[in-house]
Amino acid sequence: MMSDGQLIEGCARHDRKAQQELYNRYSGFLLGVCMRYATDKAEAEDILQESFLKIFFNIKDFSGTGSFIGWLRKIAVNTAITHYHKHLKFRYHIEIEEFISVETGVSSFEEDLFTSDELYKVLNELPAGYRMVFNLYAVEGYKHKEIAEMLGIDTNTSKSQYSRAKGVIREKLEKLRKLKGKYPASD
Repeated sequence: MMSDGQLIEGCARHDRKAQQELYNRYSGFLLGVCMRYATDKAEAEDILQESFLKIFFNIKDFSGTGSFIGWLRKIAVNTAITHYHKHLKFRYHIEIEEFISVETGVSSFEEDLFTSDELYKVLNELPAGYRMVFNLYAVEGYKHKEIAEMLGIDTNTSKSQYSRAKGVIREKLEKLRKLKGKYPASD
């Protein structure tokens, strides 16, 4: 097994074996990143393939400072954002001013109440813009100003979409909790 340094050098020389090993080593992790931004697995796989093309094309530019896996993740996130922008006109989306979220008043949920599949489904049901902002802020750790620049929106729109995304998630999780019947409804 090659070290990351050997993989980087091999990929920079367009060595197919190194490229295959890099793909095998990191594709699962990067697919998980892509899934957070895609509407389904097929779209995530498209984003992943596009990400690897960018990785292989630009790997010679990796400076070696900072985390290699962080560099890979950043390429996948940026590719997902680009994919989102390219396909935005083909998606049904709700203008933020037209969408009114109902706050449930539930402030927290027990971690073991929902499976990862249920949480993924709830996040995936968010309108595309909400999901993008939520993932960039809550999962990737970007600041609203950075998100606004990446998505070409106002900083306040980023904050608003994040807030509304949380409200929609809270509402959907409360409905799911009631459907599961694990705990009696609080109302």
